[in-house]
Amino acid sequence: MRLYDIDRYFRDVIAIDELSAIDDSDNGIQVGRPSADISRVAFAVDACMESFRRAASWNADLIFVHHGLFWGRSVMITGGHYERLKFLIDNDLALFAAHLPLDRHLDIGNNAVMANKLHLSDVEPFGEYHGVKIGVKGLLPRELSIDAILESLSLDRDSCNAVLPFGKSEIRSVGIVSGGATRETEQAIREKLDLYITGDAAHEVYHLCLEERINLICGGHYRTEIWGVSTLAEKLKQDTGLDACFIDIPTGL
Repeated sequence: MRLYDIDRYFRDVIAIDELSAIDDSDNGIQVGRPSADISRVAFAVDACMESFRRAASWNADLIFVHHGLFWGRSVMITGGHYERLKFLIDNDLALFAAHLPLDRHLDIGNNAVMANKLHLSDVEPFGEYHGVKIGVKGLLPRELSIDAILESLSLDRDSCNAVLPFGKSEIRSVGIVSGGATRETEQAIREKLDLYITGDAAHEVYHLCLEERINLICGGHYRTEIWGVSTLAEKLKQDTGLDACFIDIPTGL
């Protein structure tokens, strides 16, 4: 396939252009020749030298990331930014980024995949960001403890940025917004959810959760955003027959 064909595929599958008005990320092809032949696609959360090196060692033609190199403003091509771009060009490795579209998607997005792992029912959009709901909420099939929920997401209290068990011990209703979305804790409170799951932890939500009696899991920005890229890698393989792999580079954050 040509890179421009894969660009159309991604734009169609995860509706990239729908969120261009609110997403700071320059979603789409960030580096590459549109006419380039693509047969192997690596997927990673972050556009960084380690993910680029590992993609190149796997002989990838394209690396798809959730966090790209360009975020809606001019950037001087110096220092580490120069080195990253030089590596991509020297290795003829194209770069594609998709940020909010891969959080929001109701089938293969980060939040939807976590909801599926928890077997949530009555799933609907949740977590408004600039007028658009990019997360999900729903009901567990039965009441569960916070530790059982962590286990379903391949997490534990030690691996999370924070776990605040300040609400009901038996949890049924859950809201999810991956990555850096602690501000949406207030939305979870307004909607009377038993548990809110996000990535980053923020100091100011501690007393908010304590006083409002809500449970909060801050599973880590990285750990809550592996799901979209890894799921899309499998879908690309099934849909196109291209080789695809997920490069896991945990940050602990």
